[in-house]
Amino acid sequence: MKKQTPYKIYKTIMIIVLTAFITFIITSIGMYKYIEGDGKLAALASETSNDITVSLEKYKEIIDKYYLGDVDEDKLKEGAIKGYIEGLNDPYTEYISKEDMKDYMQETLGNYVGIGIYMTADQKLDKVKVLSPIKESPAEKAGIEPGDIIVSVNGKTYKASEMSTMANDIKGEEGTEVEITILRGTETKEFKVKREKIKVNPVEGKVLANNVGYIKFTSFDETTAEDFKARYEELKKSNIKSLIIDLRNNGGGLVDQALKIADYMTEKDSVLLYEVDKNGKEEVKKSENAPIITEPIVILTNENTASASEILAGALKDLGRAKIVGTKTYGKGVIQQILSIKDGSGIKLTVEEYQTPNRNKINKIGIEPDETVELPDDVENVLNVPENKDTQLQKAQELAK
Repeated sequence: MKKQTPYKIYKTIMIIVLTAFITFIITSIGMYKYIEGDGKLAALASETSNDITVSLEKYKEIIDKYYLGDVDEDKLKEGAIKGYIEGLNDPYTEYISKEDMKDYMQETLGNYVGIGIYMTADQKLDKVKVLSPIKESPAEKAGIEPGDIIVSVNGKTYKASEMSTMANDIKGEEGTEVEITILRGTETKEFKVKREKIKVNPVEGKVLANNVGYIKFTSFDETTAEDFKARYEELKKSNIKSLIIDLRNNGGGLVDQALKIADYMTEKDSVLLYEVDKNGKEEVKKSENAPIITEPIVILTNENTASASEILAGALKDLGRAKIVGTKTYGKGVIQQILSIKDGSGIKLTVEEYQTPNRNKINKIGIEPDETVELPDDVENVLNVPENKDTQLQKAQELAK
């Protein structure tokens, strides 16, 4: 299927809803209720379905006839859709309400009101994990660290598949507080964090010793490729001889931005990525321009390097343009699309798997570094590790000389 835009994660497709209710997948053999008073079992849904498909309308009739309380039709419909989608058991696929959709799209622009954290779905724990707080954000100042598992927000718990709902609950009016409970190792910690207007600056750059350039990504939003190019051009004025790209604690973002950055560093027509859908149909992404960056490159990764970051790291490694230093990446090798429903809600749906130029699959596997280097225990979960303790950066500098 030909894509309508280069965006993969935040692509919007309008879908016309043909019926008022979706169809549920049910594995029961009938539904009964014991009615007090007459001592009889009344069959409320006499159908038993071998094809396990039962119309949601039948359940609506049952609720309308027997449910004691008031029924909010909108909440009932939303709950049904959520349950249907959760049945996929995919931590990256989720229902997005009309209210959440507005915030979701706003984040791609790089600004919102919240506490300033990047999150990802932890498949093993079925929880949401902090990839990293944004530099100088309320979350960082409060003491929230990479790797923290979010237990609850204002007392409410969430599954990994409910990450968008959690993100929306963390946001709120500027100046108000949100209570975050996290699990760090075996210790539970509670934080009260004041919400602020968050402006994300996803690309930072500086010159290290021996004329080694250093660029760090915090996310891939709509301006990341432009910001990267601008930072590189600034560093180039200082006559850098090589470049370190720090993708540690970078959970990804817009795939097209990762591909644009890879384009800056690879030969024209180089294969950067294979995208494969459920039918095995492939779309090949290639560099479109001659490289503007020709210096040797070293990439820093860790277990929180995920998604679009892995696309960039995998492409440059396979094409021989970069050495990778650090620890194995997270292993999120699937791509989501945002499908926008006519009523304003939407679904973030896993639609494709990607493979690196050498046909390596990443999902639940990750990318192994060329040089495995662990951080010292006392700074393992520190967001901004001092250079004198950053053994991974030190090794990268050694290779980049």
